[in-house]
Amino acid sequence: MAKSKLVEVNKKIEENVVGGYKKIEEGVVSGFNKIADKFVDSFLTEDGESAAEARERIAKEQAAMEAERKAALEQNAQEQRNIVEKNM
Repeated sequence: MAKSKLVEVNKKIEENVVGGYKKIEEGVVSGFNKIADKFVDSFLTEDGESAAEARERIAKEQAAMEAERKAALEQNAQEQRNIVEKNM
């Protein structure tokens, strides 16, 4: 009987702590997103594009740069392998 009351009380405490954490987390994430949107809108948009469109454009540009970087790394690795084979 005593254990079940402790379990119930602990469960209520757990729910309150987790609920409080979730509220804080949602507030922080929401605030961060508002600041990020303002930054994108102020500094990264081009010619009347929305913040969402700017984010999309930036993501595409970033993906293209990443692909170029990977290709350059692979080319460099291939050149290194060719040098090693040639010197053997």
